[in-house]
Amino acid sequence: MAITKDTILELRQKTGLGMMACKTALDESNGDIEKAVSELRKKGAIKAASREGRATKEGAIVSYIHANNKMGAMVEVNCETDFVARNPDFVEFAKSIAMQVVAMDPLYVTPEDVPEELLSKEKEIYVEQLKNEGKTGPMVEKILEGKINKFKEQSSLVKQSYIKDTTKTVEAILLDVKNKMGENIVIRRFVKFNLGN
Repeated sequence: MAITKDTILELRQKTGLGMMACKTALDESNGDIEKAVSELRKKGAIKAASREGRATKEGAIVSYIHANNKMGAMVEVNCETDFVARNPDFVEFAKSIAMQVVAMDPLYVTPEDVPEELLSKEKEIYVEQLKNEGKTGPMVEKILEGKINKFKEQSSLVKQSYIKDTTKTVEAILLDVKNKMGENIVIRRFVKFNLGN
């Protein structure tokens, strides 16, 4: 079954999840909305989505310095209560995210955070590459859309494979932590340091 924008929007209305999460769920269920809802419920994604609007004013800022002392990262991870912020599992998750930043070098937290200006520059580069390959017309638009989506995902922390379990994304691990803690948890921001840069 073809996955259209309308199908994605319909699933979003039913679940409260973001567009990318809905698209991924529909891809996995071959466009079947009911099957996608069922799978999302099994994963606990819909339950976590119901917490999305809740304020996250507590949390922790953690750092990780690589063994060679030449690179490190600081990460802010927010939650709803200071009870959860002090939970060892929450702190461990935050530390693992700092390690992820050092190891995988993401540019942004989510695909939505990638600035339009950067996407425009990437589009220009991709259009030139496609022209040089002899691609024209509607084919270019379709390929371009795929390349931009891939660029946004590769630039985003939450879409990367999790370094401690490469079968899952950081987004999936975050969902697990949300369900375990019973709170809305947000990776707010990060900064990476490289010696001399």
